[in-house]
Amino acid sequence: MRVIPVIDLQHRLVVRGVAGRRDEYRPIQSSLCDNPEPLAVGRALVERFDFGELYLADLDAIAGAEPAWDVYSQLAECGLGLWIDAGLTGPSAARRLAEFTTDGRPLAAVIAGLESLADADHLRAMVDVVGPERLVFSLDLKAATPLAAAPAWRGRDAESIAVGALDSGVRRLIVLDLARVGTGTGAGTETLCRRLRQLDRHWEITAGGGVRGPADLAGLADSGCDAALVASALHDGRLTPSDVAEFLRIPLQR
Repeated sequence: MRVIPVIDLQHRLVVRGVAGRRDEYRPIQSSLCDNPEPLAVGRALVERFDFGELYLADLDAIAGAEPAWDVYSQLAECGLGLWIDAGLTGPSAARRLAEFTTDGRPLAAVIAGLESLADADHLRAMVDVVGPERLVFSLDLKAATPLAAAPAWRGRDAESIAVGALDSGVRRLIVLDLARVGTGTGAGTETLCRRLRQLDRHWEITAGGGVRGPADLAGLADSGCDAALVASALHDGRLTPSDVAEFLRIPLQR
């Protein structure tokens, strides 16, 4: 199972996310580096853990600002394959991210988040624009309840939304409960991930939010997750380089 570090970017600094309360986020204090600038944090993650991927939540873009293109380029130049969540609302915004390159290298993943998409029908169009190999649908939850911007998704349960995404051509899925982010209470989505794995044994499932350490990673691996998103536990030292390396060797449960 892959372990993918997460950076929450706000006002051009890496911040520590807690329970999705973005107005309360503050610059991160990390044992890995002495300042919250994204390039410093990115380099520290590469040097300490040898990560090759990075999930970046561009919180200003999610709130409606222009994506931080220069920061994306800086981090890509560290050798990181970037997963970018810039609050995409539809296909035209997805195309801009899909066409973005650094030294000829495109983004590794373009995130279409449930909390941002304005229309459920946009998802199929975004799969066509970005391609199923790079488009990742984020099943955004808060306290286990889907955070849906699109009217067609409101009031639906997480599993039925995931089925609709699968029918739209999605082959990569993130399961993230924002209420768990930065709280150190565990991901809390293992049962849902196990049910989603049963829907399709071949799509990629990534989960995160609240991962405390190796035991939580083991739970996600046992639930059939292909990858886990982690932030605070890396900066606090609860996950060490040897812990991360160990999970690369765990066989997936299918």
